[in-house]
Amino acid sequence: MNPTRKRRLGFVLIVLIVIVIAGTLMTLALRHNVRYLLTPTDIAAGRDANKQLFRLGGVVCEGSVRRTTGTLDVRFIVTDRVHQVPVRYTGILPDLFREGQSIIATGRIANDGFRADEILAKHDETYMPKEVADAIAKGKTLPHTPCAPPP
Repeated sequence: MNPTRKRRLGFVLIVLIVIVIAGTLMTLALRHNVRYLLTPTDIAAGRDANKQLFRLGGVVCEGSVRRTTGTLDVRFIVTDRVHQVPVRYTGILPDLFREGQSIIATGRIANDGFRADEILAKHDETYMPKEVADAIAKGKTLPHTPCAPPP
């Protein structure tokens, strides 16, 4: 093999190694940013994303919102009309947060229920994530479970 071909082959190999490393780093970065959307029924079935960060979607139960006096700590129950999950959040809630409203909470499962880091309230009646819409449609066909007593 002549020296020119060796240089070209070396250059091609270096470019391929750089592409593989860049692809691997991008894949790892994307894996850390993926957030699964689960419903209370999914959590009851044991699919709680192995204690990793995920999104919980559902409706805030009527009469379940409890605020701790003098703090930003809020507890409430999220339901998909079949199962319920107690949620604890410390922070300022969105203006559109209220009982009977659809929300998406980002966080992880803890011993006392779901510990939320972020709460997003549904702001438009025309948009709903497909997973939440499917879960609510499925829940409408099942017998309605009333909300549990507030946490």
